[in-house]
Formats: sequence, structure tokens, C-alpha cells
Amino acid sequence: MHPGHPEALRLYGQACLARDDVHRAVALLAAAAGAMPRSAEAHLDLGLALGRAGRGDAAVRALRRALTLQPDLPGAWLALGEHLGACGDHEGAAHAHAQHLRFAAADPALMAAADALAEGRLDDAEARLRVRLNAAPNDVAASRMLAEVAARLGRHEDAEALLERCLELAPGFHAARQNYALVLYRGNQPARALAEIERLLAQDPYHPAWRNLKAVVLGRVGDYEAAIGLFAALLAEYPDNAKLWLSQGHTLKTAGRSAEAIDAYRRAITLEPAFGEAWWSLANLKTFRFGDDDVEAMRRQLASDDLAPADRWHFEFALGRALEERGRWEESFRHYAEGNRQRRAAVPHSAQAISMRVRRARKVFSREFFADRAGWGCPAEDPIFVVGLPRSGSTLIEQILSSHPQVEGTMELPEVIAMTRMLRRQSARGEHHTYYDALAELGPAEVRALGESYLERTRIQRRSGAPRFIDKMPNNFLHVALIHLALPNARIVDARRHPLACGFSCFKQHFARGQNFTYSLDDLGRYWRDYADLMAHFDAVLPGRIHRVVYERMVDDTEGEVRALLDHLGLPFDGRCLRFFENERPVRTASSEQVRRPIYREGVDHWRHYEPWLGPLKDALGPALDTYPDAPPAIAGDAA
Repeated sequence: MHPGHPEALRLYGQACLARDDVHRAVALLAAAAGAMPRSAEAHLDLGLALGRAGRGDAAVRALRRALTLQPDLPGAWLALGEHLGACGDHEGAAHAHAQHLRFAAADPALMAAADALAEGRLDDAEARLRVRLNAAPNDVAASRMLAEVAARLGRHEDAEALLERCLELAPGFHAARQNYALVLYRGNQPARALAEIERLLAQDPYHPAWRNLKAVVLGRVGDYEAAIGLFAALLAEYPDNAKLWLSQGHTLKTAGRSAEAIDAYRRAITLEPAFGEAWWSLANLKTFRFGDDDVEAMRRQLASDDLAPADRWHFEFALGRALEERGRWEESFRHYAEGNRQRRAAVPHSAQAISMRVRRARKVFSREFFADRAGWGCPAEDPIFVVGLPRSGSTLIEQILSSHPQVEGTMELPEVIAMTRMLRRQSARGEHHTYYDALAELGPAEVRALGESYLERTRIQRRSGAPRFIDKMPNNFLHVALIHLALPNARIVDARRHPLACGFSCFKQHFARGQNFTYSLDDLGRYWRDYADLMAHFDAVLPGRIHRVVYERMVDDTEGEVRALLDHLGLPFDGRCLRFFENERPVRTASSEQVRRPIYREGVDHWRHYEPWLGPLKDALGPALDTYPDAPPAIAGDAA
């Protein structure tokens, strides 16, 4: 191609622009555009070069010329929107960004990235999108897609920042705002998520996806009746949507409307008989009993070759529960074991990593460590943390305490774990190590700020006006040091249950998320042992700080244990705590139906029906089994 040919001038101008020889690029691209007056691409290139040269008005004219010639140029609309925004023409900028989004799907680079994202090739999608954003930093479509990649990789703060930039550039980008609300929700910021959803609904109050998201977030913050109303309205419009019926069932269950929850789950099953999660949701009601027809229906589904993996393991757990109800212990255990085997293969868990964390905590958090930081933290007395393992009686403790007029029950709040993730990111040791070292480096003001932040982030969960509230995230036993430092006047209660009873109860429970150690008897035993070791360490270095409630003692002497618990919390005795089963508050956990009944002894030794198959759990527990309810003697009194 002759050097003077218009296309050669354009290519040479693009090369100059790529190496930041902006003025030469402008001259070459102006010549090319003059020689090709009908070429939209040439005028687009000139507009980009003029913008880089700081000649905004000329850039706008070139870009408008390009769009007159070819209105579906997404790059031209993007650049025009940037210029109009810089000039304060926000309405014109919003229109330009909307047009950019309209035509962006036709962009080959974005289409390739979208294909990679759709196929789950996240690394490929991320690489393509970063190249795109390096060339066009304000490409809101690319930013939104990159935020999607970040969210799928669990990098919620990156996703949040990308979407904030999208909305700064294009406030009317509703799809990005919906993504933003979802990221905020998943990042444990429900109040901010609701604010974004309300902005969307102000534009379209009947948008179904936005109403659905609002219902989900309302459920997170405990406004169950409003959530139920939203789901009901959606179901009137989408009566054949099984997943929507499932969501309604979950919300009704939490609100204590069990009969209606059963009807909703049944409706989901009628619509999709292979919907394993709906079957498990019925089993998870605990007080529900499957009929013989149900058992045969589940057997037929498991015999199918085309059952999806997630449906299959839900059916295994549900059928295990149905056979347990019939006293068919061995067959029931086989189904529980198979469901756990499948689930264990699908989720990551390292028992060794947990043990390493516990050893590190025992090393860092010595008696001297806490003595040096005495008086630090936020002095508020509001929170009561109930920690331990799942299925250890923590929901019963919460139900008893929330029956006291000075205490409000909330849920398993994620805020402490969110703080640990933040600290881990700050740690120079990187993501694969504990956050304990980062915590040890904080000063008094920073530690106090952690406590104040926790109180602020949990405020949306508090509705009754009671001065105290419960956070019953069981996994917080790993974060006792953080709780003690940030909130030194908060109370900590350790819910403890016989390790074989607790371990098997976890084994037969399919948790929605976050309890990956429960899908193997060996993992369960090692986790329980690490938990007992760590709590014994805190008993030694912070004597009297943690009040232990042993489930079997609570069953045998409920009033005595309740009085001791209230005394530890500095609360006067109240008879309503003994009538906790009359408390109609919403309960989210797997024990939601059980705690609405008086305490019963049947659950104490129920695990013995399965004892012949619990050998791996016993072996992994080791001395912790023999010394229950105390700590193994090897570490008792450890104040290292």
C-alpha cells in the first residue's frame, strides 16, 4: 500500500497514537479523514486522537460526524459520552452511554470476552477485558463485565469499585446498578443494596427482577412479611416458576408459617419433580414427615441417569432423612454418606489449613498479648456472640435469650467474618495466611474502629429496640480474639454438644454454604478437635471470658443452666426464657422448627442409632471424645 494512500495514513496515525505521538497522530488521521470523508472509522480515529490532544470541541465534532455516518459505533458513543460529561452535559452523556451499551454487544472484543465469561473461562475473560479497559478506561460495558468476573471470583470489593465507576459514568445504566445492588448484598451490605434497588424501582416499580432482588434483601434484614408480600405478587405473575416458589417457601419457613412453607415447597415439586432442593427443603423442616409415596418418588428420581449433580445430592440427603424417620438406620446412613461424598467432591476444604490457623492463633494470642491491649476497643455492651459448631444447640440458646425483654435475636451475622477478610487483605503475608498477624499490628484507634464498624453494620438487623442483641454465627469461635479486642464488653457464649451427637447431626445436614468441613466424618472430627483446642486456649489466656453452655446439661437442668447463662450476661432472670417455645420470632437456621417446641430428650442420644458407622469420626476426635465436655488434657491450661 502506497504511503500516501488514505488507509496507510490511518494505520500510521493509529500507530503514532499507540506510542503517544499524539500531534503527529492528529495530523495523519486528519489527512486520512479528509481523504475518506465517508469513512466513519476514520472520523472515529480522528476524534479519539483529538481528545487525547486535549482538543475536546474538535473531538466532539469528529465523533458526531462518525456517528452520522454510522450510528451503531459503540466506541464513538463511548468517547462522545465522556466528552459531553466533561462539559457538564449530563443528559447528553447519559444518552451517549445508553447508545454505547445498545451497540456494544456488536463489538468483537467485547463479544469474545462475553463468550469467555459465558463459558466460565474467567481468566480469559479477565485478560480480554483488561486489555479493553487499558485502551478505553471508561468503557462502562467492559467495566460491568469485568465486575461480573470479579464477583464470580469472590473479589467483591473489586466488583464494587468497578460498578461504582460504571454508575459514575452512566447513572442510567440500570443493569449495572442491579449488579451493584447484588454485589453489595453478597458483600454483607444490605442497607446499601436496598438503597440501590429503591433507585431502580423508582424508575420502574414493576420490574420483576428488581422486585425479586428486593424481596431477597428484605429477607436478609429480617423484614419477612414484606418479602413474603413481594414474592406473592411475583408468583401471581409467574405461577409456574419453581425456584420462586422455593424462595417463598424459605421465607415462610423463617417467619414460622410452616404449613404455608410446606405448600410452597410442594408446589415447586409439582412443577419440577426433579427439583432436589425443594425435596431437601421439606426434609429440612425437621418436624415434617414424608409419606411412602414421597419415598418412592425420590427413589425414582435417584434412579434417573440425567439428574443434575446438585439435585442428586439434595435427594440423597432428603431420602436419608425419610428413611431415618422410619428407623431404617443403615439404609438411611448409606444415603447420607453418599450425599456427603458427592458434596465433599464439589467443595474445597483443608483440615490441615484449619489446624494451622488454630496453632497460629494459640501462638499469637497469648495472655501477654491481651494484657498489653487491655482497655482497647469499643466499650459497647450490646452484642452477645454465640459461637461453637453448627447443630450444637446455638439456636436453642438464641431462642431462650431472645425471649428475654432486653435481648433481640437476629441471625448468623456475617460481619465478623467480613472484618477478617478485610484484615487478611491488609496482611503482608497474603491471602493464604491468617489475618491474625494483621490484627496484631493494629493500634488502639484502629481496634476501636473495628468495634464501631461492627455495630454500625449490624444496626439494620436490630428492630425491637432491645439494648442487647445476639450474633450466633457459629464459626466465630475462630475469631474470639478479634471479638474480644474490638468489643471487650461484648459477651461470648460457647455452645457445646457431645462430639458424636454434634458431628453426626452436621453430617446429615446439607448446609447451603460455608460449612465445608461437615461433608466428611474425618473432617468433622478434626474440626471439632481444633475447636475444642482453641476454646481451651482462650479459657486459659482469658479466664472467665467465655461462658460455656453444654447442651446435655441444658436438657437435664434447663432452669439452672438458663439462670447461670443470664447471670453471666448480667441480665435478671425472666420466666419467659423458660417458655422460649412460645416465642414467635423468625428463626433462620436448620433448627427453626425444633426450637418452637419445649426441650425434649430424644435428640440427646439419637446418634447412637448410627454409632456402628461412626468409626472415622471417633478416630479423628481422639482424646477430645474421651474428655468431653472438657478440652483434651494435652492442651488444657495452655496459656502460650
